[in-house]
Amino acid sequence: MKKFSTLALTLTLPLAFSVLAQEVTPNNSATSSEVISKCKLLPSAPDKHLVVKGDTLWGISSQFLQNPWCWPEVWGMNKEDIQNPHWIYPGQIVYFDRATGHLRLGTPMETSVSVATGTSKLVPQIRSMPNGSANAISAIPNSLIEPYLSQPLIINKDEFQNTPRIVAAQEGRVFMGKGDKVYVRGELKGGTSFQVFRPGIALKDPETREIIGYEAVFIGTVKLEKQTKTADGVDTFAVVSSKQEMGVGDRLVPLPPTPIINYVPHRPEKDVSARVLAIYGGVSVAGQNQIISINRGSSNGIDVGTVLELGRFGKVFADRTNDKKPIRMPDEMYGQLFVFRVFKNISYGLIMQVTDTVNVGDIVRAPEK
Repeated sequence: MKKFSTLALTLTLPLAFSVLAQEVTPNNSATSSEVISKCKLLPSAPDKHLVVKGDTLWGISSQFLQNPWCWPEVWGMNKEDIQNPHWIYPGQIVYFDRATGHLRLGTPMETSVSVATGTSKLVPQIRSMPNGSANAISAIPNSLIEPYLSQPLIINKDEFQNTPRIVAAQEGRVFMGKGDKVYVRGELKGGTSFQVFRPGIALKDPETREIIGYEAVFIGTVKLEKQTKTADGVDTFAVVSSKQEMGVGDRLVPLPPTPIINYVPHRPEKDVSARVLAIYGGVSVAGQNQIISINRGSSNGIDVGTVLELGRFGKVFADRTNDKKPIRMPDEMYGQLFVFRVFKNISYGLIMQVTDTVNVGDIVRAPEK
């Protein structure tokens, strides 16, 4: 299996130039030349790039590839590699081998000068790498999406009625904030930490006009202090954090695990035909670095890191040169969307590069190979 991972100690010179220099052949058994043709390595790409703090995988990809979603194909990554990527750290170097059209991962070399001969040679530089992914570069700027990794909440229609709910507050209180106690009824299913939400906007599919979920208002978080032992009792929770004041009737959902944000940009495994569902914040149009939702999710094969194209339908007008029959112009694709949060039927994405404004109802589809 070919990987571009780092080890506990940085690759030495032979490893840097041989382990990752294997023939790149994607899972569909296409030849290397076909991959390069489809993914279009840029003729203006640099020979190498030194990874520095603040770099992103998307940014580095854009220096070498016309389409950053081609990164897995060029590195020969399979689905497991994409979902569980090894990390790239500041201080490493991405090399572009123009002879083969492949990318390789290595580390800086120190130059050793011989006093006797006056000649110099490259010497492998041993560089200790931090354990884990805390210092690894991310796929896209974390600062743009961190507020949206745990919120907003998407609640499916069939989930809403069965969620636990706040039924009472401490005596004399109407609304609760950090440190207060709230009393809850409903099935906790073994959970102890929950997000509190309030039913919000109903999201309607632009194609079917059916409600496919609710974009709930995030209120805060609570933690279980004492669970009832009677059928008619209530569970006691403490408010851990509060974005807004909590009240009776607010609902609970389990606190999600800390998300992995070092995912790899990639094309979906199968073709996707979707529409822009909503623009976060309730505005009418969006631009680069804004958040939108689409009407497709995990049930449609979308996962975190999926890159999709944005566009709008071609205009239809009468043919004035002949019989005035309607003519449909080609669809106009104007940008790319990076999916970073996925629910069953809905996904959230960051608008990466656009040449036009994004509107509700616009086309979202898999990039052409």
